[in-house]
This record gives sequence, structure tokens and C-alpha cells, in this order.
Amino acid sequence: MTWLLVAVAAQFILGTSAVFDKSILKRGFLDPWAYTFWLGVLGFFSVVLLPFGFQAISAPLVLLSFASGAVFILAILTMFLSLHRGYASETLPVIGGFSPVFTLFISFLLLKDQLTLVDLVGFAFLVVGGLLLFLSAGKRVGVKSISLIILSAALFGLSNVLAKIVFDNTNFITGFFFIKFGAALAVLTFLFYPRLRVSIAASRKESVPKNQFLYITNRAYAGLGSILLYVAIFLAHPALVDATQSLRYIVIFFASWFLLKEVSKGKALAGKIIATFLVIAGFLWLGAISYSRSLPAPDPSRPITWGVTFSDKFTRELGLDPRETFTAIMEELKPANVRLIAYWDEVEKERGIFDFSELDNFMETANGGGVKVILAMGMKTPRWPECHVPSWTSGLTPEEKEVAVLDYLKAVVERYRGSDAVIMWQVENEPFLFFGRCPGRPDGYLGGEVALVKSLDSRPIITTDGGETGMWWRTAPYSDIFGSTMYRRVYPVSIGKYVGVVDYPVSANFFRVKEKLTRFIIGDYEKPFIIIELQAEPWGEKGTPELTYERQMEIFSLDYFKETINFAK
Repeated sequence: MTWLLVAVAAQFILGTSAVFDKSILKRGFLDPWAYTFWLGVLGFFSVVLLPFGFQAISAPLVLLSFASGAVFILAILTMFLSLHRGYASETLPVIGGFSPVFTLFISFLLLKDQLTLVDLVGFAFLVVGGLLLFLSAGKRVGVKSISLIILSAALFGLSNVLAKIVFDNTNFITGFFFIKFGAALAVLTFLFYPRLRVSIAASRKESVPKNQFLYITNRAYAGLGSILLYVAIFLAHPALVDATQSLRYIVIFFASWFLLKEVSKGKALAGKIIATFLVIAGFLWLGAISYSRSLPAPDPSRPITWGVTFSDKFTRELGLDPRETFTAIMEELKPANVRLIAYWDEVEKERGIFDFSELDNFMETANGGGVKVILAMGMKTPRWPECHVPSWTSGLTPEEKEVAVLDYLKAVVERYRGSDAVIMWQVENEPFLFFGRCPGRPDGYLGGEVALVKSLDSRPIITTDGGETGMWWRTAPYSDIFGSTMYRRVYPVSIGKYVGVVDYPVSANFFRVKEKLTRFIIGDYEKPFIIIELQAEPWGEKGTPELTYERQMEIFSLDYFKETINFAK
């Protein structure tokens, strides 16, 4: 998270400094060439940092540092030229919107470390936001201005990547000094051109003390921002750092509005406000990603309790005998815990007549092997079609059906609350996840079911939700323990015929951040969070029983199963 905080400070400083740049240029203080010259010359002052950590580096690395500085000068020059032609609140966001894209593209060619798909989501927000800021202005921009904007963005991207290569091979002080020294040498070449010498000399003669003070103050201010930005690049991927310009866009937009009176109205204002929200979303997204990566990973060698979920329904779909299969699992896998399922349509095939014979057998087998049981019950329980509702309920009103569910839950708890094997009750399965063939349920139904179970037995209650798409904060408050599912590779029904089997583009950090966010929302930092259901089967274009063995192994091989175990750890 250190790099992100540094980048935020840098972008705020550079955003306000950029607006001051526009203000000074509007007053005719300096032309873009002269302004770039004096900015570059300030690079010589980086020599004051040398006592704090200079080290000798190779000649090729010195040349690379000089190249980064020279490219930065070209980027600044083209930015000032484009600023001279247009509004700061329009020009700078477009440069900033394209710059991260160029940085990403160039880093792909030159750097070893690459960004992930979740990083690219943040980039999409920022690029769209930057373009919307530009388009909402409603002004036509000439080919030369567009060319300068794109060229400036590309040069900033190249300079960022070259700087990162330098920092990867030396410490910050040394790298920063040679980059800035290279920038200073680059602007000295301006003096070889008579017209530029005249312009630079005139800029000094025409400056009044007040403007000189503004210029020097803004340069020192921007210099601080520049140092902080390079520190962030030193610490993180340059494309990520460049993407934090979202904050700079917001600063530029509002500062230009209030300070430079660049007022937007109507559709233009609405477009810029929407764009502001987009770049804020991109910034928050990247911030969340950065935060997740800063979280310490748990020790994979820590004690972990592993278990299995057993579904007699799915066992039959596979053509196996449920009792024989369950006994084999208990004896051969020897799990610490097992989740059994009291399917409503199996234990109450006729209203008021309960048949627990098969579930009794599973409970006795588990108890005999010293295996602890999590008993899942409710209208919605594991396996397709998710809601396992007895056929006799079809003639009931919604209110009558809810009463019937409570009667069934009461019967299950009363049947097994005397068993030492049961360690917790699972009430419903992913109750708020939009998945499966399920009837509508009234508001508050989950709270009513949990309250009933609590009134019948004191053992903990667990509620669950989808790991990747579920909104945990809706389900977690109801229970003593919260359980998340974790499915990494699935076949999306709606688009599967076009894309096939896909992997969720999330890392293990995603779940850690989601847990912290949920705890913050519900105000509970003590509730246990566990993985209640870890994928161990292939999800393909057909049901598992219909997939060939080869196709099952192609989707979910033994090696991928091991990867999933390590992912869960």
C-alpha cells in the first residue's frame, strides 16, 4: 500500500501544479519551449540528493537513465504545447487517460512483470473516464492537437517504463539523479537553436518579480510531486502508478472550474461528472487490488480441517449406491468433517410424514468413524436444481409453503439434536445467490428460519454464499459462522457456447479483501469465516455424468485439483 499512498500524494500535487501551469501560460508568462527549458534545468538540483545514497552504476545504465530523462522532456514539451492550444480540464485528462495504456503496452514489451486481468479492469475505467472527459467538452480538436496529445501520452509511457528498468537495477537516489540529470542535459540542446535562445532569454527579461515567484514556487511544488511519483514507480509497476492519474483528473477538473473559470454546463457538465465517477471507480478498484496484495498470505502449513460434502442425489446420478459410496469415502478418505444434506423432497415426500432412514444411516456411519457432521437443510440446499421442493407443495400458497418449510426444519433439528456427531446446522445454501430453479421467497424468511433453529438447539448455525459473485454482507449477519463457496473454473451457461469453460479472474487475495469488507459492513470482526464448499469436480457444457472421462480430466485434471487446494490454503 505504500506505493499507492505515495502516488496519491504525487498525483494531487501534479494535478494542482498542472492547473497553475495553464494559468501561467494563459498570462503569457513563458512559451512552452521556455517553460520546458527551465523545468528541465531544475534537474541539475537533483545533485543535492547524492549524499543520501549514491552508488556507481554501469555506463549502459547511465545512458538508459539519460534516455528516460530525455524522453520525459519530450513528453513535457508536447504536453505544454497541447495545453497552449486547449483547456487544461480537457487536454490533461486525455493525456492521462492514454498514458497508462501506453505505459502498459510498452511495459509488456520491455518488462518482465505484467499486470493481471483484474488490473486491466481498473485501466478500462480510467481510459473510458479520460475519453469521456475529452468528449464531453464538445469541442473540435485539430489534428495537430490530437497528435500532440497522443504523442505526449506515448512519451510519458516510454519514460515511465525506462525509469522502472533503471530503478530495477539500482537504488532510488542514483536512478533519480541520472534520470533528472539526463533531462537537464536534454533541455540544454535547446540553446543550439537561435530562436529558442531568444525565447528563453526573453522569458527571463519579461518576468516580473510576482511571476517569477509564482513560477519558482510552482516548480518547487511540482518538483516534490515529481519526486514522489518516481518513488511510486520505484516501488510498483509503472502502469499501475500511471493509472492513479484518476485522482489528478478530478483535481484538474474542479481546480480548472473554480480557479480558471473554465465552466462547463448542460451535457458537458453531466459528461464530466460521469467521467469523474468512472475515474474514481477505477481508482478505488486499483486501490482495492493494491490493498489486497499488501495483505499477508496465511501460512499454508497451518493446521487446516478438511472435509467433504456428500450428496446422495448426485451419487445416484453417477450410477453409484449412496450407502456404499459414503462408507467408502469415510473409510478411505477419512475426512475430519462431512456435510450431509437433509433434502426436503427426500425426507418429507408426503406432507407431515418424515422418512429419515437413509440420512440416519449416513449419520451413524459418520459417527462410527469419528467424523463430525455439518447438516445442511432448507428449501435451497447443495446440488442442482438448488431448491429441492417436494411435489406436494405445488398446491400451496406462498404463505403455506413457508409454514411447511419451518415444519420440515423443526423435524430435522428435533431428529438430530441428540446426535454428538452434529457440530453445526447449515440453514439454506447460498440463499441470496441468483442461481438455480427456485420459487420466490418473502422478505425475512432466512431470519425466521435461523430463529427457529436457534430456539431448538444451541449448536452454531452457518449460512453460506457464493464466493465469487455472492454479496456476503447480506448473508453473514444471520449466523454464528459464515461459509463461502470457492469455484475457480466454470461453464457460464449464458455465454458458454461462445467462450467455453472459463476461469474466474480473481486471486486468493480477492477473498481476503471480500472478508475484510464484509466484516467492516456488518461490524463483526470475530465471526469465523470458512470455505464451506471447494470445487473438486469439472463444470462443463454437460452435466458431469454426461461428460467423458477424458473431457472431465481436460477441464479438471489432478494437477488442477492440487492447484485448487493450494489456492484455498
